[in-house]
Amino acid sequence: MKKEFLVICLLCIGFALLAGCTEQQAATDELKIGVVASMTGPASTTGKDIWQSAVLAADEINADGGVYVADLGKKIPIRLIQGDDESTREGGQKAVSRLITQDNVDFLVGGFSSAVVSAHQSIVAEHKVPYIISGASSSAVSRRTDIDTSTMFFHRPNAEDSAEAIMLFIDREMRPAINDKFGFSADRPLRLAIIYQDTSFGTGQRDAVHNHIKNYNLPIEVVAEASFKMGESDFRTALTSVKAANPDAVYTVTFLNELVPLIQQGRRDVGLDTIFFAIECNDDPDFYKGVGTYGEYMMLQSRFSPYAAPKETESAHAAFIQNFDNRWNGFPGMMGVATYEAVFVGTQAVENAGTLNKDAVRDALNDLEIPQMIEVMKDGTIVFSDDFRESKFDLYLAQLKWDQDAGETRPVIVWPDSLKETDFVLPDWYTPGQG
Repeated sequence: MKKEFLVICLLCIGFALLAGCTEQQAATDELKIGVVASMTGPASTTGKDIWQSAVLAADEINADGGVYVADLGKKIPIRLIQGDDESTREGGQKAVSRLITQDNVDFLVGGFSSAVVSAHQSIVAEHKVPYIISGASSSAVSRRTDIDTSTMFFHRPNAEDSAEAIMLFIDREMRPAINDKFGFSADRPLRLAIIYQDTSFGTGQRDAVHNHIKNYNLPIEVVAEASFKMGESDFRTALTSVKAANPDAVYTVTFLNELVPLIQQGRRDVGLDTIFFAIECNDDPDFYKGVGTYGEYMMLQSRFSPYAAPKETESAHAAFIQNFDNRWNGFPGMMGVATYEAVFVGTQAVENAGTLNKDAVRDALNDLEIPQMIEVMKDGTIVFSDDFRESKFDLYLAQLKWDQDAGETRPVIVWPDSLKETDFVLPDWYTPGQG
């Protein structure tokens, strides 16, 4: 009996060791990518776009056999692991900590809110995990020096890039159009109001506006500023104070769920018959659906739209839109395409590194140069800068026009000349500031 018991024990130990070895082997037979997305909370619409686009990218790569890793001598499949940051700093810290320490992801993609991303960067820095961030436009995130950001790569324009595009358009196109139409002096400064989210995202954009006015010596005067809390839905008090300043245009810094009511309340309730400007994170099908007729003639700075495409990447844009619709029965947004590309960027770095070793993947990202995919990149190449590891885009301004067949507004690119489809127009109902 004792001998039989001993044999059984030895067999159990052997099976346990075998199982452990099998699990360890299995762990290297897949590439685990953590997707940081706001699946709940105020930014959940954008979070869904991020997640669905990452899934589409993984599906396409897996359909081609997966990612080749030279160390393993074979292709391995991608497994995406969702990290819901709950649209909060604390939620992001929990999600990223779990993805790194429990799920043991090989690298991270995503990240939307600058405030949320900045709160979990220290966790990423501590564990030295490669992170391709497709949001968090504030330079306070990408250019901070208090932590080691060497494993973080920013596949998005920073606040300065977005603000620069808008401010140059205002000076070169809108200001002359206003002065000409209303008989103002050619040197009349444009009167600008800013309504911004009271986060690092919002203040970063606000500061960038002031910096560009100063650095370019632009004849633009900021006549009013108003801030709001993230997730706010009633903007009428702020809009009323802005209207009292008689602006020629209103520069908004919002998330999608904030921009829809802000535009509606501004035009419908407060009677601000002016041109509103919004930045790229709002270029999403849900915005066009939600804003209705009140969005007509407003301006949107973007690098990807579900409904407009620069000629340079038109075919790739159309294919992505179609594939997304086939998979999800809907249209992607700007944050979605950035994350889709981030998955391909990360997997290409793994293939170039030939290993899942995180230091090697980081080095491969530093050295990466691949042709642009869907978004139009500077010099047609996705590459990260030596200083802050930021990629650079050819940004554009689109004006929203009513599409009777769609029953919604649609963007038409009006600037720069290299990408434009038509001219910018001031609608008949537009009222300039009279200060």
